[in-house]
Amino acid sequence: MKLAATAGVVTALAAAHAGPALAAIGPLRRRLLPALSGIGSPGHVALTFDDGPHPEATPRLLRILDAHGVRATFFLLGEMAERHPTVARSIVTAGHEVAVHGYEHRLLLKRGPAETVEDLARATAAITAVTGQEPRWWRPPYGVASTAALVGARRLGLAPVLWTCWGRDWTRSATSDSVFRAVRRGLAPGGTILLHDSDHAAVARSWESMIGALPAILVHCRARGFAVGPLSEHGLAAA
Repeated sequence: MKLAATAGVVTALAAAHAGPALAAIGPLRRRLLPALSGIGSPGHVALTFDDGPHPEATPRLLRILDAHGVRATFFLLGEMAERHPTVARSIVTAGHEVAVHGYEHRLLLKRGPAETVEDLARATAAITAVTGQEPRWWRPPYGVASTAALVGARRLGLAPVLWTCWGRDWTRSATSDSVFRAVRRGLAPGGTILLHDSDHAAVARSWESMIGALPAILVHCRARGFAVGPLSEHGLAAA
């Protein structure tokens, strides 16, 4: 009986730890948790980038955004911000906002509660110190959160935001055309676009497909009458 009771407690704790991972299921998330999904004002599309900063990809991306007069939100990794501080600061200098993606790009379900909170706090401190901007948004690696991560994010004043559509730009088979078509297929009023300005956790130089697709994505958004900008202008209920 003791063994069975212990097993039950362990199972319950595991379920509590992993429960928020259900939010990674796109259709369920968009229906039940619109703010977490990044669904904002119908006339606006939030443009977000994960896994940077990258010494080659991010500067090229910033030039494209500047040419189109668009600002975005960059979910930075703390270790990448410390490794490339000049690039990280250039994001803020160019008028964009920075957010937290974690210190390392690791699945949170494989971390214990204390390690999870430590990673979030370390990432937030690193990004703030390097860029001079205090983040207000957080997106877990792979879009999978845990109870400890959500509690830690709340204590740090970070609002969790995922996405409504992505370009699948991290895959080996991605091309500029496939990235554009994936975003176009998933884009809806008030949506949040997820792209990557780094190959830190992806196929080498996968970001090149994003660079090639971005101008067409921005033109498509404007053709549909959407203003494109950062999460701070997106009208999220969680903001």
